Amino acid sequence: MITMNEEAAIAKVIDDIKKYVPDAEILIVDSSKDQTPQIAEKLGARVIRQFPPRGYGPAMDLALRSGRGEVVITMDCDDTYPSEDIPRFAQLVLQENWDLVDGSRLRSKPEAMPWLNYIANFGFALLASILFLTRVTDLHSGMRAYRKSMIDRLRYRAQGAALPVELLLRPLKEGYKVKLEYIDYRERKGVSTMRPLESAWWTIKRIWDVRFGSKASIPSVALEKFNE
Repeated sequence: MITMNEEAAIAKVIDDIKKYVPDAEILIVDSSKDQTPQIAEKLGARVIRQFPPRGYGPAMDLALRSGRGEVVITMDCDDTYPSEDIPRFAQLVLQENWDLVDGSRLRSKPEAMPWLNYIANFGFALLASILFLTRVTDLHSGMRAYRKSMIDRLRYRAQGAALPVELLLRPLKEGYKVKLEYIDYRERKGVSTMRPLESAWWTIKRIWDVRFGSKASIPSVALEKFNE
């Protein structure tokens, strides 16, 4: 997870994860000004501070590449995603040999999602489905399971908004095995920091760049290690 001022939800989310997967490494990349990192550490999470904040993309890039297990499962830290699905997602990667399991919120419109967000998400997913000739339903899901070896090989642009779009479409383009799984989506705790117009622009840009061959850069974490 990546966190920024999530002290209202962090304890519940970590407790839920520990309930369903007690042996999992809980890794957080944190850019908070509140007590989020202190709460997380007290509850046993491994916290990597990224302060001052560098943005969603670099934080998620660092989180994905810092995990120590064979599977990295991402979740938002606002209690919107179902921790009870973590074991099922991990099993799909480890036992059924999928490289990426996409937790789609959009079997239908979730009650917790505003209509404008739902229409935008539906439209972007439809566009991507046409361009990639593969049915996708939720380009912006915060809950996915990634095979760690795939993440280590994958090149993508960490900078900029809407990174989850590229983290789904680039594996599809490169021939990795991607499975769609529908999940429940709940009302968030805390205040959203999403910027709709910026996110929409970057969503279109990432769809276009991945589909039409814009070359991805070396991931920022890999580049930092190379330069050490």
